[in-house]
Amino acid sequence: MSSTLSISPITKNFINGVLSNGQATTIDVLSPSDGKVISKVVLSSTDDLSDAVAAAHKALPGWSGMTLKERVQVFYKFRQLLERDIEELTELVHLENGKIHSEARAEVMKGIELTEFACSLPQMISDEIQEVSQGVECRTSHVPVGVVASITPFNFPAMVPLWTIPNAIALGNCMIIKPSEQTPISAMKIAELLKEAGLPDGILNVINGDKQIVEAICDHPDIEAVSFVGSTHVAKIVYQRATSNLKRCVALGGAKNHLIVLPDAHVDMTATNVAASMAGCAGQRCMAASAMVAVGQIDHIVDRICEEARNIKVGENLGTVISQAAKDRIERYITEAEEQGAKVLVDGRNVTVPGKEDGFYVGTTVIDHVRPDMKIAQEEVFGPVLSIMRTDNIDDAIKIENASNYGNASSVFTQNGSMANYVMDRVSAGMVGVNIGVPVPREPFSFGGWNESRFGVNDITGKSSISFWTKLKKRTTKWNPEDRTNWMS
Repeated sequence: MSSTLSISPITKNFINGVLSNGQATTIDVLSPSDGKVISKVVLSSTDDLSDAVAAAHKALPGWSGMTLKERVQVFYKFRQLLERDIEELTELVHLENGKIHSEARAEVMKGIELTEFACSLPQMISDEIQEVSQGVECRTSHVPVGVVASITPFNFPAMVPLWTIPNAIALGNCMIIKPSEQTPISAMKIAELLKEAGLPDGILNVINGDKQIVEAICDHPDIEAVSFVGSTHVAKIVYQRATSNLKRCVALGGAKNHLIVLPDAHVDMTATNVAASMAGCAGQRCMAASAMVAVGQIDHIVDRICEEARNIKVGENLGTVISQAAKDRIERYITEAEEQGAKVLVDGRNVTVPGKEDGFYVGTTVIDHVRPDMKIAQEEVFGPVLSIMRTDNIDDAIKIENASNYGNASSVFTQNGSMANYVMDRVSAGMVGVNIGVPVPREPFSFGGWNESRFGVNDITGKSSISFWTKLKKRTTKWNPEDRTNWMS
């Protein structure tokens, strides 16, 4: 831990601008790098949630009554504070999530980009006005939804909260954030910086907790919208529960992203991109390359991918997975695939880092000759593991991709533009790429997958999120009774 970094022994709730203990129960927050306790986090009660919602509800009229241009001024200042404290935020992400420092810093940099997008909203949103008949004017405007909630995961403890906080609040809503109980510290830092930036009390509230609070958010009658990021299993439950309570909801789930590699692919570019996509953030991201479909004779490319994978070392340029349970689960996937006939080319099981023997490390793993019916080929592993499936032609490769229940991302590696378009047009994924291992759209383009990788009709970031965080109000006015009228007026 940095000698200058101060972490509270108890990570509390943040309600109406002040810290709150919540109910008495706490659980340990562990640093995945060495397994040591870095804080405790309160587990909130439903009464704590009600207090936060009440504070947000009280703050809503004043905040939503301001103009969009006035509201985004807070985020200009917030952006400056993110840059000022980037080293502290980087260290917090590293400590509570286990990312290496360069990945943690990149996460914070992405948060700054997301904040910049929110600052640009006044230049993107304007009322539409048209005289639809003589003396009759129609006008549409975006108005806030109300009190909203965002449930965020452990794998990006700073970035994912910033997927939703800047846009939702800049658009006039008041928000409840429920961070992962495994990584609650970064979200608290964000709340403190927003208060310093001038965000009035009650507009952003942080509620820590577990399953009970997630369910309470879905059920609370005064929460109008819920966003969620996590596993597909839980995303389905949250979406069904929230919408059954007549809330709008966008719930992002898991992924099984397929990289289709053709024989003409650029060898070095393919190998570095595939390995980086598989191992980045220890594979704990919904855009990680967990499945590769090798089309034809590409052993030379597979060999280079293995070389790149072996150069990624735990504790150096590869961070940890989130917990011992995650480590055990990932290694079970590898062992089961090997027992079913797959060939482990690079083995990341049972690795340790000297001096950090209690850390939750899994090394890069490349498994060849995986069959599409194997569990490791179908389920989200969420670790630095690449499963390679073999096929003779591109159409069979596309069939393998499209057979997945997920639909987050897919990329094709080729030097043939016509073939690249052929694949992109046919794969069932919301985000597609060519010669890139992680085809994440950048702002103002929105983030969101298809199929069981997303539930709901809007994406969670970018332009698409505007429709989620606002309601469209339509106004029709007529002031001239002397004007000639017809059926339209």
